[in-house]
Amino acid sequence: MSLTDRLLRGAPAQPLITHYDDAEDTRVELSVATMRNWAAKTANWLVDELDVEPGDRVAVLLPAHWQTAAVFLGAWWCGAEVVTTGDAKVAFIPPGATAPGADFTAIASLDPMGRDLRGDVPPGTLDYIGDARLFGDDYASSVPGDTPCFLGATVDEVTEKAVSHAETLGIASGTRVLSTLDWPAGAMEGLVTVLAAGASLVQVTNADSEKLRKHAETERTSVVLS
Repeated sequence: MSLTDRLLRGAPAQPLITHYDDAEDTRVELSVATMRNWAAKTANWLVDELDVEPGDRVAVLLPAHWQTAAVFLGAWWCGAEVVTTGDAKVAFIPPGATAPGADFTAIASLDPMGRDLRGDVPPGTLDYIGDARLFGDDYASSVPGDTPCFLGATVDEVTEKAVSHAETLGIASGTRVLSTLDWPAGAMEGLVTVLAAGASLVQVTNADSEKLRKHAETERTSVVLS
């Protein structure tokens, strides 16, 4: 079972990730089913178009965002190891960034509604959203538990650490967690730990202190990660 299979076990209609960008004043909510579809599209694209194989390194150099979560989940689903340096088979970057050392460079639009780069794709790069959305909504995989998946740690190690940490933080199935942790540095605690517990994440980027209080009340969160 891949790490993605372990993280997406909730009811399909259950809210999984709610993303706020306080600077842009945007909110988008994605269910388990929607995130699963995007993860599948990502995995299929990585394998079919970029020849990513189990054990290949995929660099995720993106901020906390639902598109970033889809990249993490898609990479893990096809057995890739997520790293945070550009020396990888594929590197995912935000608009305007670069990733020296990667065989392929994919730009995530980070548009809240999932719009692509709309033709503005720099030479030598790929439009992640525009390309991946054309691929299938399901993915079948069998990833051994001893497969490296995140910064050298295996699927089993990451799962065990996430479940243990969730218990320490009081995060359980159904918990609504508000987080301002940035990714990729905070992805283990702010994404994997939350999903491994069967909880749902309210992720806020460019957090505004006044708006945070409103988000916590509106979303009925009971755990805060910052």
